[in-house]
Amino acid sequence: MGDPKHPILPLRPVAGKPSPEALARLDRRWRPRHLMLAPHRLGFFLAMVLLVASGAWWALVQAAQAGLVPALPAALPPSVGHAAAMVYGFMPLFFAGFLFTAAPKWLRVEPPPLAALRPALLLQALGWLLWLAGALASETLALGGVLLAAAGLAWMAAHFWRMLLRSRETDQLHPRAVGLALGWGLLCLVGLLAAAGLQAWDVARTCVLSALWGCMVVVFVTAAHRMIPFFTSHAMPFIEGRYAFWLLWLMWGAAVGEVLALWLEAWVPGNHSAMQWAHALWQLGAGGALLWIARLWSLTQSLRNRMMAMLHIGFLWLGVALVLAGLARGLALIEGMPALGLGALHALTMGCLGSLMLAMVTRVSCGHSGRAQVADAVAWSLFWLLQLATLLRIAASVPGRLSTALLLGAALLWAAVAAVWGVRLGSWYGRVRPDGRPG
Repeated sequence: MGDPKHPILPLRPVAGKPSPEALARLDRRWRPRHLMLAPHRLGFFLAMVLLVASGAWWALVQAAQAGLVPALPAALPPSVGHAAAMVYGFMPLFFAGFLFTAAPKWLRVEPPPLAALRPALLLQALGWLLWLAGALASETLALGGVLLAAAGLAWMAAHFWRMLLRSRETDQLHPRAVGLALGWGLLCLVGLLAAAGLQAWDVARTCVLSALWGCMVVVFVTAAHRMIPFFTSHAMPFIEGRYAFWLLWLMWGAAVGEVLALWLEAWVPGNHSAMQWAHALWQLGAGGALLWIARLWSLTQSLRNRMMAMLHIGFLWLGVALVLAGLARGLALIEGMPALGLGALHALTMGCLGSLMLAMVTRVSCGHSGRAQVADAVAWSLFWLLQLATLLRIAASVPGRLSTALLLGAALLWAAVAAVWGVRLGSWYGRVRPDGRPG
């Protein structure tokens, strides 16, 4: 019995939150149907499947080349199989989870229903799993996988452009840049399919690298430019002013410049030395400017916040990648021996895009799963292991007796980081939010 002056009142649910009784009735088990509760769940889950599978596949290939396991069959050049899977396999699926969550808010439109997006995502996931299997067993199987993936990417891009065309929002700079980048990525994927069918492997590599710069980098830096000021407005108030669009155009210019250089060097006949020097100077200039911006961001102070540090270090790697590429190109012209070229490429892919991916996907996954939007000890440790893997891969690009061991170490470490991160976050996507809210 209660005190008549202070009666015991029944608990009432707080607005926007389920009651304690409703929370107690939640099915907290992992179920496939929960992947359909929000766009980021299915997109991110399938991306994690591809991330883990491609990392394990490449680690196995490197172990075979090092003689640690029996030799593997190869229906495709391993470098082409690896490049296409790492550029196209998981990144567009991460994009889908992010873009169909954030872009409707940018554009002030209703997102497409997840049931309409599901075929696009499943086709891409199935297609790239077939590509990995076909790279070992059957070129026909691999090409069939690319065809499915291209259909899925086209479906996804069409839904994104449908949102753009429905929107009456005046500020569409970022989403339109993303839409153009998706279109370029699809065009390059069709080029990869045709080149692989003709066994024109140099053209296939050019198509993949063109998609890396013209699609993946553009989408990453556009999303980062839109979201990082939101994440870090208190730490970096200057970025909200005139510097912001200057920085965006610089990053876009660097990406477009790399695409143009790739195709010019592939198709213009004759001596390329003048073109190579111009390309090297462009990379050094653009990379130096990006490093200067990173210095202005007071990186040391941002390290107090782990999530901010992950985003800023990822941006720092973009400048490092361009400077390394310029140095590698210049040294190759002077010494006649290419070195660090693959190191520069992996500074971009593992260092820049990998760091941004880990930071942004972790933050979105935490926020939409009812968890604190912070980098906890697990995420922070995985981030630094990723930095170590990147440094090992850069070191492996220098010819020497340790190159094979360093390459194997980088591949194994990448696969381990991908597996732990993928299993951890994948377990969230198939469960309802702990706080019982939708999403």
